Amino acid sequence: MKHTLRSRAYLPDDVASEAWYQIDILRQIRNHAVRDYYNSDYNNRPSDYDQHAKLTEWTDRWPTFAEPSRHAAQQAISQIHSDLETIQERRENGYNVGRLQWQGTGEFRSVSYNQPRRWNVDHNTGDDRFVRLRLEKIGWFNVRADRDVPPAEAIEEIILKKETTGEWYISLVTSPEDTPEKPSLSEVEPEDCIGVDLGITNYIHTSENLSVGTLSLSDEYDRYGREQRKLDRKEHGSANWEKQRQQVARVKRKIKRKVEDFQHKLTTWLVKEYDVVAVEDLDVKPMLETSQNAKNKQDAAWSRFIELLEYKGDLHGTHVETVEPRGTTKECAFCGVETAKPIWVREHSCPACGHVEDRDLNAAKNILNRALRQLGAGRSESTPVQTALPTFTPQREAVDAKRVVEAGSPGA
Repeated sequence: MKHTLRSRAYLPDDVASEAWYQIDILRQIRNHAVRDYYNSDYNNRPSDYDQHAKLTEWTDRWPTFAEPSRHAAQQAISQIHSDLETIQERRENGYNVGRLQWQGTGEFRSVSYNQPRRWNVDHNTGDDRFVRLRLEKIGWFNVRADRDVPPAEAIEEIILKKETTGEWYISLVTSPEDTPEKPSLSEVEPEDCIGVDLGITNYIHTSENLSVGTLSLSDEYDRYGREQRKLDRKEHGSANWEKQRQQVARVKRKIKRKVEDFQHKLTTWLVKEYDVVAVEDLDVKPMLETSQNAKNKQDAAWSRFIELLEYKGDLHGTHVETVEPRGTTKECAFCGVETAKPIWVREHSCPACGHVEDRDLNAAKNILNRALRQLGAGRSESTPVQTALPTFTPQREAVDAKRVVEAGSPGA
């Protein structure tokens, strides 16, 4: 698996100017490659290797295209074809997707390299807080070493990006050698398995009856609205407009960071605490299009939460299993009978067996049961499926989201 270390980069003015200049040229190369792809015959569209070969012709015609690293230009073209594959996969899965769009000035903001000879790393800076890094045709700059920065030969890919706030960040992609193996499912104990139901009233509700509240972002959005209104009053393109645009970007970044910090701490706790984590595989897009609570669901960022959970499951040696969410709320976790209930009914009451409990707790148990059945497919009956759920319902423990952000654990 891949591990990405993202750090703040501090570029001298001349290096920052050169990096941004080259990124803008890469944007033009990218746009030209997109146009070349769509202008080709439908049954004879060029591959990324075909367009790599055309770079020589393009640089002869437009000498500016030769100024960035040729390798970086090839990477920009390769990214186009990676995006095309993603679009095709989504189209085959029934999504209504369009074509790659032309990117205007400032929309393309990064440059990437994936060959070690394109960069150098210098750890002998005399300051433990920083290391120096050089990128081909860009130059040397400092990188904040909040975590250990690997040597140049251990890095597989480097991505330099300028954020909309004007700050530079560097992403170093590596393959860690000491990734723990996931435990054998036959050895997993029932108490080491947990089901996670995603919601709006509570961000998550687990099969152990632990609920974590949603983040309150009202103050942040109020400030974002104020700063956006100030931007609307500036003359577009002026120096004051650009200064205020960066202020709006910083406020928006704060919201994003608060949500990501919350998700990182919550997912890390789950994968460290349990050997099996079951979560519903939500299709968020139609929910955002049809729901009156679309804003809340967008803030919840469930897709990213699931992606983080799967990523950290591989990183920490935990089984993360996604299940079909349909029917998890209706189905009784004890007898399996389905009972329809509107969203405002927060209690599950089974007419068949008489079992009564919180609807989110019932859903979390169903999610865990489904995941264990999926994981136990083709194996012996010595799985934790039948014994994973407790014979009693523990007292519910509610954790405010603010405690997760501040302490880093819902149990703190």
